[in-house]
Amino acid sequence: MKRIISFDLDGTLVTTEYVDAVWLERIPEIYAETHALSFEEARNIVEREYLKIGPEALEWYNIHYWLEKFDLDIAWNDVLESCIDRVATYPEVPEVLEALGTRHTLIIISNAAREFIQKEMEVLDIGKHFSAIFSSVSDFGKTKKEKSVYEMVCERMGIEKSAMIHVGDNYLFDYVAPREARIEAYYLDRDGTHADEDHVVRNLKDFEKRITGL
Repeated sequence: MKRIISFDLDGTLVTTEYVDAVWLERIPEIYAETHALSFEEARNIVEREYLKIGPEALEWYNIHYWLEKFDLDIAWNDVLESCIDRVATYPEVPEVLEALGTRHTLIIISNAAREFIQKEMEVLDIGKHFSAIFSSVSDFGKTKKEKSVYEMVCERMGIEKSAMIHVGDNYLFDYVAPREARIEAYYLDRDGTHADEDHVVRNLKDFEKRITGL
């Protein structure tokens, strides 16, 4: 039966190296250059400001907010472009997307801002596999992929919840939340630290095997 297969993005399809490079390396570097500080001093200041806002606030994900906050005279696109060589998928991703895309409709549900998602899709040859891409922050004004985000995605897609399967690397927001919305979900535990339950997978090849035949 054809299903909607929903993937998280960073940490699931794409490594976190790119977003970490933008927030924890490039922005502190620009701050250091702008304010005549060492990189270590700049990074400490930048990270303290990040924590004052916290991941519960929409500003946490908004690169425009931070460039203005830190008084950095550089275009957001240039910041993202400067780290573009750090964008990479996990090894099994192209093969899995190719295989699942022939049998199911694939989408992405991410809590990354739209700017980051678009940049990653531009660089990687995987965007062609997805019928729709949703950002909880940019599309729904939600900082977390909570239950309501999955419900709104189903509504926009015009599908029943039973038609979707989601997989991602955050236990609460990629596993618990969609299950609360009555959506089948799998927790991607690449480090193998979680109990080996029915809906825990170690990589996306494992996920593909689990849902083969659905």
